[in-house]
Amino acid sequence: MKRFTLAGIAALAFLLIQTASAQVQVGFRAGANWGAVSKPEFLDNFSPTFRLSPGLTGAFFVEAPVSERVSIRPEISYIQKGFLIDEGFKLPLGGWDLPLGARVAYQTRYVELPVLAKINLNEGPVQFYMLAGGAAGYAVNGRIRTRTSGIFRSQPMDVDMNMGMLNYNRWDFSAIGGLGLSAEAGAGKFFVEARYEHGFSRQYDLPFIQLPIRNRGLSASIGYSFAIGQ
Repeated sequence: MKRFTLAGIAALAFLLIQTASAQVQVGFRAGANWGAVSKPEFLDNFSPTFRLSPGLTGAFFVEAPVSERVSIRPEISYIQKGFLIDEGFKLPLGGWDLPLGARVAYQTRYVELPVLAKINLNEGPVQFYMLAGGAAGYAVNGRIRTRTSGIFRSQPMDVDMNMGMLNYNRWDFSAIGGLGLSAEAGAGKFFVEARYEHGFSRQYDLPFIQLPIRNRGLSASIGYSFAIGQ
């Protein structure tokens, strides 16, 4: 899968060079990503529930048309991935049930290079479109944020992730699919997008066991693009 993703990115980048004489758009987007991970079945009875972990995402991109309705969009993006554990219980104390709990967020920040095909579904000043492609990402850093709760909620406490000690695979290769809506605004286009990212890389590689824990994510963003070279 790693070789397939790299080959796809290289092929799409080559196609972008070949279409450099066409009208090219540049733009940016920003929004939120709700990260999650796959969970091995054998851990269901021994681990808490993994929940969505919110974080930021953003990107700069170039978009080059290859036909009337199809464009290629390479990006350089920032995205926070991870997952959240939020567990609680009630402690009987006299005649009261004292609520206790803990919230632990595993947050990993990636720089990614997505290369996407954009397919416009209609013509006109307002357009619906689809996105599909792949991305190669590298984890720059990460942290574990904890917070306890009860009668009073504690301030969050952050601990930097030592990815070397965790045998964390910092490379992440993934597929991306999404939907968007764009509208002409001034000299360019305003757009909104929703994406799903499906990771293929195992994130943890322990000496005696390979855990099939892979990144997943849903994101929503807004952005603006405009033509250059006119």
